[in-house]
Amino acid sequence: MLLIPSRRLDPPVDETRDHILGASDAPITLVEYGSYACPHCRAASETIASLRDRLGDRMRYVFRHRPLANNDLARRAAEMAECATREQFWKVHVELMARSPTLTEDDLAAVKAELYLDAPEVSERARARVDEDERTARANGVTLTPTFFINGRRYDGPWDEATLSDAMLGTLGHRVRATALDFASWGPSAGVLLLVATVLALVLSNSPVGDAFAEFWHRELGFVVDAWHFGMSLRHWVNDGLLTIFFLVVGLEIKREFTVGHLANSRSAALPIAAAVGGMIVPALMYLLLSPAGPLARGWGVPMATDTAFAVALIVMMGRRVPLELRVFLTAAAIVDDIGAILVVAVFYAADLHIGYLAAAAGTLVVLAFLNRSHVYLVLPYILIGVVLWACIHAGGLHATLAGVLLALFIPTRPPPNLHTLMMQADAILLEEAKHGGEVLRHGPSLPALNALDFIHDRLESPADRLLRRAGARSSYFVLPIFALANAGVVLSGDVLAGRGPLVLAIMAGLVLGKPLGLIVASMVAVRTGIADKPEAYSWRQLAGAGALAGIGFTMSLFIAGQAFPSAGDFAVAKIAILAASLCAGTIGTIILWNAKSPTDA
Repeated sequence: MLLIPSRRLDPPVDETRDHILGASDAPITLVEYGSYACPHCRAASETIASLRDRLGDRMRYVFRHRPLANNDLARRAAEMAECATREQFWKVHVELMARSPTLTEDDLAAVKAELYLDAPEVSERARARVDEDERTARANGVTLTPTFFINGRRYDGPWDEATLSDAMLGTLGHRVRATALDFASWGPSAGVLLLVATVLALVLSNSPVGDAFAEFWHRELGFVVDAWHFGMSLRHWVNDGLLTIFFLVVGLEIKREFTVGHLANSRSAALPIAAAVGGMIVPALMYLLLSPAGPLARGWGVPMATDTAFAVALIVMMGRRVPLELRVFLTAAAIVDDIGAILVVAVFYAADLHIGYLAAAAGTLVVLAFLNRSHVYLVLPYILIGVVLWACIHAGGLHATLAGVLLALFIPTRPPPNLHTLMMQADAILLEEAKHGGEVLRHGPSLPALNALDFIHDRLESPADRLLRRAGARSSYFVLPIFALANAGVVLSGDVLAGRGPLVLAIMAGLVLGKPLGLIVASMVAVRTGIADKPEAYSWRQLAGAGALAGIGFTMSLFIAGQAFPSAGDFAVAKIAILAASLCAGTIGTIILWNAKSPTDA
């Protein structure tokens, strides 16, 4: 589960420290991290000047230094600007940006002589100021120049005047997009949205509209072609259809982790793999030990799962109290946990199998393998064949969401591109288009140029990475909340639990006790036997806190419970037990981690 860096400016604009051009009460603030030796910053300065003329007192402009790396001229130019007084700064700034097409030694000498910037007593202050700007640039994730922040929010759009103006004026489309990006960049956002959907499902189920809410998810949705009919309830479309997107994302994450991620190296992968295996086996055994014999014993897979969104959300909300290495450990263990959950559903919770349809599914896998081996890098053919695979697996008796994982295995990766070559190609195309100035302004770039730029853009990412980036957000912010709405609703009453106490005890014990116990014991065994190494960044107590958080089963536990308990009553009780266990596990894990100290704090 990738977390998007914060998009908020830190520190905010300071009237006493920052170089500010414009009224202090201006409603629009544009902050630029730039370099005097950067050709893009020099070009952008013309756009900024035009925007200032256009917006007048409504805009103030702030410049912070981010000299080009390994460029002595850029660094000395920044320090020269800081040698100026606050009144002189903007004159120096304009001269350094616009004196010649490219910053040269002669420019520095001319500006220094013209403005008498040769006072040695301020050089240390100037160096310190540039160092501080560089530090804040790194903290804000600035990797290229110019990087802009508009009213404290990072702007990653085009640098042309029209688009930048729309962003600064806050058009509706830009506000919606910026708000969505802000929410996604907040680490706990996926977990919070899932929690909101869960609470909403519980509230609606226990309100006067509870019967209508339950009936809504039982409505059938399908289609008819001549005499052939196919349909499922809305809940089944969510659990068998929409959740396939979630399993596709899980499959892509598994593929990435085992190729270039934290599980690619055997030594770094050993600890989370061992922890995940222990965290699956012990809860299942504890469930079988405590559950009543008979049909309810089929639920042994329910306490095996970990809900990554909730667990990581709690870790992120604790901030620096939890080392990054521990977050990586828990995420990697959850990835392995997902593999186990997928295998359990596929092997132990399958319906009656139909060999003919499964043979057809195998045939689609052969086609996917052929496309992969033939280096077909368009995603659309894989998606279309994936739909056929889903239909064959569904008709064959296996759970249809397995199609998402299998499809992910065949979505191709590619060697990293030669960025220098692509950049030269894009520059050549744009320079050629710029020669047709008037025509381009009227009609835009030519069709061949647009097609070539599209190909360059497609080459920047492998199909697997592109699909994971796009489907990952949809899975976290759409699929899982809809799944929670469809499955987390249950009527909370004493009658529901009547006679099913052992089932509640088995599920809760498996998640709250079995999960952390299995995870911790397996981790200790792996470290003591030399199979794995525990990073020094976190203590065993902190690992125990992460183990407790792993007891938050929610999404996958609800999913497996739906397969294990065909009885509506048993499923309702299982949902209550899963929700209660997840709440207990989250509380215990948070308390442990909140009060635990890292080895570095000792």
